[in-house]
Amino acid sequence: MSMNIGILGGGQLGRMIALAAAPLGVRTAVLDPSDDPCAAQVCKHFRGEFDNYAALYELAKWADIVTYEFENVPVETARWLEERVPVFPRPEALEVCQDRLTEKNFFRKLGIPTPPFAAIDTREQFDAAIRDIGLPAVLKTRRFGYDGKGQFIIRTKADAEQAWTMLGGRPLILEGFVEFDRELSIIAVREPMGAIAYYPLVENEHRDGMLYRSLAPAANTGEELTERAAEYAVQVMTELDYVGVLAIEWFQDGPRLLANEMAPRVHNSGHWTIEGAVTSQFENHVRAICGWPLGSTAAVGHSALFNLIGEKPDWPTVLALPGSHLHWYGKYPRDRRKVGHVTLTAATAEARDSAIESWEVESRKIPE
Repeated sequence: MSMNIGILGGGQLGRMIALAAAPLGVRTAVLDPSDDPCAAQVCKHFRGEFDNYAALYELAKWADIVTYEFENVPVETARWLEERVPVFPRPEALEVCQDRLTEKNFFRKLGIPTPPFAAIDTREQFDAAIRDIGLPAVLKTRRFGYDGKGQFIIRTKADAEQAWTMLGGRPLILEGFVEFDRELSIIAVREPMGAIAYYPLVENEHRDGMLYRSLAPAANTGEELTERAAEYAVQVMTELDYVGVLAIEWFQDGPRLLANEMAPRVHNSGHWTIEGAVTSQFENHVRAICGWPLGSTAAVGHSALFNLIGEKPDWPTVLALPGSHLHWYGKYPRDRRKVGHVTLTAATAEARDSAIESWEVESRKIPE
């Protein structure tokens, strides 16, 4: 049965959804305000802003289902589309994830542990929250923050003054700084009838607020930690009647998992699944929103994902590495822009780690 999927956003995530949909006989189109978004190199493109209702109407006429590739799509847009065509994940998920305070309160409502936090609207609330939560802490904008943007780590009183100067005057949230052991994420997927599958926990390393690399499956997680992360993901997806792929990022503090944030979409830390799992997160997202059976989420060997940020690597050097898979997004390189990723796959963790050493020595394209 042929199916048309409309995607709000034409970046690399939309591109990879389109690439995963094509072998299933599914046609895709993106709505994006850019002249030439990178996803438009592989699928149809409707040009328009996300509040351009003429463009949205054209997308809704063409599409059988609409999804999105980033969480800052206006909720009003998603709701308007939902009156005309199924939208997955549902707008309620967007609404929760777009505001860090709403998201943290949602986790708290479900009994999912988080770092301590407080809403900040005034300088008085800011000062009181610092007294209550203590330092170090992280001041964040409640909306439109990603890849480390819109946040400031506060370690001293001088930092507090600088943070308020930089971010004050808009809705904020102060969170206690977690001296975590490592950062983990779980990618889960749910289809309309409620069946849920999840991938192995992934260990992530960030630099300057951006994902630098992911290792999958994460080492030394144990069945209990994985099952706990999966149980939390199931709670979130069930509460939201969620359809599609969801990512939740965690701080691991000894035996504890603390929820950092979630993304109602396919996720950077799941890119390894294209080569490193039986079914990629992108294919499972397509399967889920189409109401089709989910594919196996089992890992195939061991994988390492590296983002290419701001630079174009020497392709022959990358491709010469054992188990390497290059994904170039067709974007013009610029500072702090994700322009591609490399996945290294191997049968064993030892072989993968050897490939990682070769990558970091020979490519010279990983930001320091």
